[in-house]
Amino acid sequence: MFKLQFIEELEKKLKDWGATFTGYSRVGDTLSGNLSELKYAITVGVRLSDFIIDQIEASPTYTYFHHYRTVNTLIDQIMLKGLNAIQENGYKVLAVPASQTVNDAVESYSGIFPHKTAAIRAGLGWIGKNGLFISNDFGPRVRLGTILTDMILPEVSKQEAIKCGSCRKCVESCPAGALTGEVWVEGCNRSSVVDAKACSEHMNSKYKHIGRGSVCGICIRVCPQGSKRQS
Repeated sequence: MFKLQFIEELEKKLKDWGATFTGYSRVGDTLSGNLSELKYAITVGVRLSDFIIDQIEASPTYTYFHHYRTVNTLIDQIMLKGLNAIQENGYKVLAVPASQTVNDAVESYSGIFPHKTAAIRAGLGWIGKNGLFISNDFGPRVRLGTILTDMILPEVSKQEAIKCGSCRKCVESCPAGALTGEVWVEGCNRSSVVDAKACSEHMNSKYKHIGRGSVCGICIRVCPQGSKRQS
């Protein structure tokens, strides 16, 4: 059995440390090697600034670049504190960086674990035609982190249906032409939804003056699921 009191206390602490939302899921079937011991995931989500996102037009802004990196750092700090709390209670735990590319990964332009997998299994949202996690509450205007652990967590079996419908705003607005417009399904190749190489090369060639590792954000700004939830 999971320790409900500790989990409730941990969730409160994660939010006190800066998380906008959290969720739990079982992900052991997606992991291999030593990571397969860590069958459960805690999703840590932080909402991005609507004002900053709305300033993005034909290209990202310096402010968005700084905001993106700052939020990633915040998520990493929240997860480190969460990791320490879980470890002190005798469990194995690993914090997956909010933003990290592993050069020798099987799939290029990816990390050791996709945050979106844990988030959708936790019932927090779905993956849109932009290849991004779409939060039930904030659309794609969020950043994610994941804590993997062998601590048994309450599981959520319900997964949200994809709500993009016939909308193609992200596909038509992508300056790299990296989006196919196809609907994501669990287990599909990422390339069926987004050409990660085209996206990365476009950002590298067009936005390097904004900052190293610059990110675009146009598909985030144009998504109706984000803009309609501003409050």
